[in-house]
Amino acid sequence: MARRLAQVAKKVGVSEATVSRVLNDKPGVSAATRQSVLTALDVLGYERPTQLRGERARLVGLVLPELQNPIFPAFAEVIGGALAQQGLTPVLCTQTRGGVSEADYVELLLQQQVSGVVFAGGFFAEIDAPHDHYHQLAERNIPVVLINASIEGLDFPCVACDDAVAVEQAWRHLASLGHERIGLLLGPSDHIPSRRKLEAARNVAKAAGAKLADEHVERSIFSLEGGQAAATRLLGRGVTGIVCGSDPLALGAIRAARRRGLSVPSDVSVVGFDDSAFMTCTEPPLSTVRQPIEAMGRAAVDLLCAQIQGSHAHPGELLFEPELVVRGSTAQAASAPFRMAT
Repeated sequence: MARRLAQVAKKVGVSEATVSRVLNDKPGVSAATRQSVLTALDVLGYERPTQLRGERARLVGLVLPELQNPIFPAFAEVIGGALAQQGLTPVLCTQTRGGVSEADYVELLLQQQVSGVVFAGGFFAEIDAPHDHYHQLAERNIPVVLINASIEGLDFPCVACDDAVAVEQAWRHLASLGHERIGLLLGPSDHIPSRRKLEAARNVAKAAGAKLADEHVERSIFSLEGGQAAATRLLGRGVTGIVCGSDPLALGAIRAARRRGLSVPSDVSVVGFDDSAFMTCTEPPLSTVRQPIEAMGRAAVDLLCAQIQGSHAHPGELLFEPELVVRGSTAQAASAPFRMAT
């Protein structure tokens, strides 16, 4: 107990006597100091006294599927900064293969009496994944915001990049360069953003008087290695341009082209999705569709804070406009006549 008092007191910058008064629910402590002590308890991993457990901490869980894809640390930075401006402390929960599961993290966050949870990628966007832990949050009336699509039945506010617009931008860019055999490299079949991208690609191909052949669509886990394997299959079927569902998938596609002795972009053009960190430093620099991370992250925090403050207005899904960023991984199709970009 003495060690706990000393650690919390040091964390907050108050005396151990003040911490003791808060823990014993005694008067004589300002509301701000009291809240700081309770937050310090949560951050340090100490359990609150029984009489104080009914109150939610000023903690917000930020649950990410991984940190290898640079897009997720980017979201974490924006969301963490926006939460801090609101006086909230983010608790980063990152899944690792064979480690703590998303459901386990939710259980831990509930034990810490968090004020809310932001999910930036995860099982909520996969139809066949387990969703009981999301329903558990809803039953407890914990404020939740999802980033980038969710399945039916999860009635949480959501902010997302417009997948249809993203694919249309990438597809039309390749078509304007004379590419006629365009492949699509997406995530798993139950992944909602990937489904949206596939539907958009079919629509844009149909609008151009063509049809997206099934053999020109490949799926993969979201990794460089998965992208390489899937792109190898597409290249074997003669595609000259590839639209990818993430930047790591696109980097895998570039590696696949080189392993087949092809040049990017002279022989094959590749477009990514996200515009995550260091995509200007690849060789060649990656043409990609940029997610507006700053705007999406801040909107997610605004929606969460509105719920924390008691607002029950549900805006549905907020769609944000992506932006095509043309760099060095796309070029005129080999032997194709020059066409002006549209």
